[in-house]
Amino acid sequence: MIHILSEKNSIFNQYIAELRDTEIQKDSMRFRRNLERMGEIMAYELSKTLEYTSKQTNTPLGIAETKHLKTEPVIATILRAGLPMHIGVLNYFDKAQNAFISAYRRYHKDNSFDIHVEYVSSPNLDDKILILCDPMIATGNSIVLSYKAILSKGTPKHVHIISAIGSKEGIDFVKQHMPTQNYTIWCGAVDEELTAHSYIVPGLGDAGDLAFGEKI
Repeated sequence: MIHILSEKNSIFNQYIAELRDTEIQKDSMRFRRNLERMGEIMAYELSKTLEYTSKQTNTPLGIAETKHLKTEPVIATILRAGLPMHIGVLNYFDKAQNAFISAYRRYHKDNSFDIHVEYVSSPNLDDKILILCDPMIATGNSIVLSYKAILSKGTPKHVHIISAIGSKEGIDFVKQHMPTQNYTIWCGAVDEELTAHSYIVPGLGDAGDLAFGEKI
């Protein structure tokens, strides 16, 4: 299942517009904050799909019947660009455990590249709800390979993939190659075009560089 949040009118669309805007992008703090806000909104939306239990809560004037998460999710992020969205999700699931995956594009002399997963840090994932953060789904390879890598830490009950912007090609790749059927994609917007160098058009550029500065 895929949810595209920009298809409905909400303040979420303003955050996407600001992420794309070349003038606003000059303020890296605002860029990070907008990604964080989007993570918060997606966390709220996906929280509606989770399981809850009833508990009695003591108030100053009596006892209230309240709803609580049955199980806290595990929040995983593909470094480094996913960190602001990760913080946004963690703002809402503040008791969640966390996982981190180092994955990057390893370029070759002919300008082709493959995705290299270098490091995984994660708690046990068996029968857990996993939230996987990556602000851009370009080719979809990073999501699929990162998920395969993190399976070394256990098999989640369900995976929620959250992303600010995806390409149609990347979304289709994830649908075809994810090694599980138990996943949901939450995407801010889906763009039609992917360049020869696998950048989304119109997209927003390099999310990691815009959030944290250029790399060499």
